[in-house]
Amino acid sequence: MAIPATQMRPGMIIKHNDKLHSVFTVEHRTPGNLRAFIQAKLRNLESGAIYEHRFRSGDAIDRVIVDEVPMEFLYNDGDDYYFMDTQTYEQTMLKRDTLGDAVDYLLPNINIEVSFFDGKAVGIELPQVVEMTVVETEPGIKSATASSVTKPAKLETGLVVQVPPFINEGEKIRIDTSEGSYMSRA
Repeated sequence: MAIPATQMRPGMIIKHNDKLHSVFTVEHRTPGNLRAFIQAKLRNLESGAIYEHRFRSGDAIDRVIVDEVPMEFLYNDGDDYYFMDTQTYEQTMLKRDTLGDAVDYLLPNINIEVSFFDGKAVGIELPQVVEMTVVETEPGIKSATASSVTKPAKLETGLVVQVPPFINEGEKIRIDTSEGSYMSRA
């Protein structure tokens, strides 16, 4: 199934140069007066090699159809991440290097899709939006209404995103998993 490069998400499985790859990171860049492009970090599922590739925004990407099983994220133990099948209650473990940047969005009890190819777990499909709690940021400014001003905020998984100045510690915010950016308060 072909999708535009702009719809690539961390955790997806794609076919690139006739080999299966897991998408680690996706960054949409628009450099000045040049055309926009997608900088993606890919991991070859056969060899485990990681490299970066630049896609044009309109490039067609071959997304590999894999068996997607609805699972619930349970917990992580170091670099091991444990998921439970919601129907059979079987547990599956995936390594951090298989998941890539998707681990920044994994909260206990979140429902996700785990991708299986030839009976082996190869990646996950994150939801479009996740709600997370801000654990560390500068104090908010009540009268701040400027939309272009942002400040860094550390979330409960360790992910740091830029948020508007009115966001305070302890607030729940919505994060877009495709770009890792702030969307709104939850």
